[in-house]
Amino acid sequence: MGQTREHPGTSLRKPDRPRIGVGCRVGKLTVTAPTDQRKNHYTIWLCRCDCGGEILLDTRCLQRGTVTDCGCVSKVKPGRRDISGRRFGRLTALRPTDEIRYGTVVWRCVCDCGEEVDVPLHQLTAGYRKSCGCLSHPALKDFIGRRFGRLTVTAYAGKQSGMHRWKCRCGCGKETIVGQTLLQTGKTKSCGCLQSEIYRDNLKLIGGTSVTLLEAGKSRLISSNTSGYTGVYQNRRNGRWVAQITFRGKTYYLGSYDEKQEAIKARKCGEELHDDFLAWYYENHPKSGMTGGGRRIAVKEGAGPHGR
Repeated sequence: MGQTREHPGTSLRKPDRPRIGVGCRVGKLTVTAPTDQRKNHYTIWLCRCDCGGEILLDTRCLQRGTVTDCGCVSKVKPGRRDISGRRFGRLTALRPTDEIRYGTVVWRCVCDCGEEVDVPLHQLTAGYRKSCGCLSHPALKDFIGRRFGRLTVTAYAGKQSGMHRWKCRCGCGKETIVGQTLLQTGKTKSCGCLQSEIYRDNLKLIGGTSVTLLEAGKSRLISSNTSGYTGVYQNRRNGRWVAQITFRGKTYYLGSYDEKQEAIKARKCGEELHDDFLAWYYENHPKSGMTGGGRRIAVKEGAGPHGR
């Protein structure tokens, strides 16, 4: 053991790997006998640990010294690399776990900040992980008690998908979890109630019907369906044109026709529901009786909010 051999093409001499045989010592292990088993053509040896335990290891594993006990100290199973006590950035490897992730054993590590984290072996050795996350960007901020729009931060909710997340209470009373970046940039200012209010106010939603869209004449705009007109489509089974209209969450069937123009005409007649609804709306909301351009919508009188 300890002999050296010359490297081809150089004057350097490389130490020979120790010859494994009965009586050899590797860490706390003593080789006691060879077995009939082989691993990649290497002999598998029966080894006895100083603690009294026994373990089977192949010649290459013993020569490299990757396993130095039966598992009583390192808790590393045969064939697995022992990195106990080694540092990787701010992480120090403590012990292997029983979990296998991405084809490699997961190690429990402690960070210099005191946090413990489970990291796959290859991420440690390749330098992909150097901390529990405290070195990541953006850095973790102290947001507890701070207010962002309607949200007040109450507690840290951990990290997910590379983003720190915070538990927040909204001004409406609901609780939600929001990413730190979304809070900082102002992209999230409520649990969702603010957006709902803006949507409702802008569209002037009454029972699911938008006054704003009706005022803008959206129902008469060109559509991307088969007819090019909203509420008119062609039945694929019989080729006839069908007219329908949706009002206050309910769809009304207006008939089917041989000609597309007949269906469009029926749809236009059905839009009287919208006109009747607008008449009722303006009667109860006199300040809203004008369109965005200042032109009053021409509507029929005498209809309630539910149409005829």
